Amino acid sequence: MTSPPRGLFLKQKESMANKITNFFKEVGVEAKKVDWPSREQTINYTILVIGISLGVAMILGILDAIFFRVLIR
Repeated sequence: MTSPPRGLFLKQKESMANKITNFFKEVGVEAKKVDWPSREQTINYTILVIGISLGVAMILGILDAIFFRVLIR
């Protein structure tokens, strides 16, 4: 078996480096196109998520306590 010429391997490796560099450049370009939420929206949505999480936790805690008392008897 013959091995590929050394120059071919370096070209393939360089090509992979170029692909990775181009990928991250394109990610930056696309990130600039995103319509990011304002600070106020982010705060409001964060408060909403925390509130819903606490509500669900309370409901599950109450159900757990009820089932625990029922199953213990």
